[in-house]
Amino acid sequence: MLFHFCPQCGTKLQPGFRFCPSCGDKLQCVVDPSGPVEVASSGVSQLHVTDGVIMTANASSPTPSTLTSSPCFSPLPGSPSTGKSKLQPLTTNKTHYSQQPGIMVCVLLPRTGKAKRVCAVEPLQEGEELCDTTGRKWRLLKLLSQSDAEMFYGVQQNGQGANSSDYKHILKLGAKDGKMFNEQNFLQRAAKPSSVDKWIKHAKMDFLGIPSCVGFGLHADSYRFLIFSSMGQTLQSFMDEGEGLLSEKAVLQLACRVLDVLEFIHENEYVHADIHAENIYISPAQQTQVNLAGYCHAFRYSPGGRHVEYREGSRTPNEGAIDFISLESHKGAGPSRRSDLQALGYCMLRWYTGALPWTSLTHTPARVATEKERYMEDVPGLLSHCFGQKKVSSALQVYLSQVMALQYSDQPDYRALRAGLRAALQKLGGSLECCRCS
Repeated sequence: MLFHFCPQCGTKLQPGFRFCPSCGDKLQCVVDPSGPVEVASSGVSQLHVTDGVIMTANASSPTPSTLTSSPCFSPLPGSPSTGKSKLQPLTTNKTHYSQQPGIMVCVLLPRTGKAKRVCAVEPLQEGEELCDTTGRKWRLLKLLSQSDAEMFYGVQQNGQGANSSDYKHILKLGAKDGKMFNEQNFLQRAAKPSSVDKWIKHAKMDFLGIPSCVGFGLHADSYRFLIFSSMGQTLQSFMDEGEGLLSEKAVLQLACRVLDVLEFIHENEYVHADIHAENIYISPAQQTQVNLAGYCHAFRYSPGGRHVEYREGSRTPNEGAIDFISLESHKGAGPSRRSDLQALGYCMLRWYTGALPWTSLTHTPARVATEKERYMEDVPGLLSHCFGQKKVSSALQVYLSQVMALQYSDQPDYRALRAGLRAALQKLGGSLECCRCS
């Protein structure tokens, strides 16, 4: 019998499963294989769809044994419905567009034979209303930012300051069947406001930077949206407004806040898997409030308390910000707690020194992965490359040494990591109660 694997937890699945028996996640088809797609092809002659992901293979290569039907597979036009997918020849430079309203699914097929999927969402008009699952209507006031896969709007609930342009909430908009489904699932499963409040009280904390999701829903049968309380500016925007670098004190303050969030989500069986400055928000009025957002790549590493096995190729490789993702994510294995802590370490180096050894190689993920693998066992070399002639931060050196020594399924010692960062912060005359990104 042929098997597949859950993209969320890596559990082995039988063909025909619609839900994962381990983590309970719905097995969704991200790309509609029955509709046309946009193709920009160069030197690639064949295409197939399996598990909702468009893949490529060279015409001269034999069809891999793994190219079989799946819960969300539909045979391409002209292929027999025998359960095996038939590779369909492509015409070079031929272009098609999705017929689904509001969404264009673009597939780029380079000479390497690897597929890259881009899901573009058309912006909605400012002033348009969206209705969440509870019946509340939200009016789009202002487009704040936009990328290929998602966009953010300042929004206002109808009936609250109807004549005002001020907003206290932001709306995140993406494709209905895109990665935002994963983020919504995480927020409902592991980051409920009641769970966050309970954790804060138990740990006697003043703040925990989990975004407060106040609503969600679907729109026009093409879009999915999430509504959050306004979190301020991204860390990246703060850095762009300044010199692009942070002081060691600011780096340590931010790292302590993010580490608090990571411990919480790890205890709730998830990892973030995409930590970088665009996903970190800081309140301009109260910079001690640092939120870690952007859970589209969140992964349930421990469904039911059992750590997933390390299995390369069980997930889409190179998901997330290439500069900062872990080696596991490069290789398509499920990210672990170690992955998040390593990513945070890379971020700290980038924020403080300005560059990583692989910064100029991000257009070639395989070379980035090679560099990361090399430096995992050479922390002094990594620090020497980043700091150059500057004095190496002892706090970053201790943190990275501890994190790089972890095994895939090890439980990190959050208390020791936090204690090291806070001790270094105190030596610099800083504290979490007086946090400034400068």
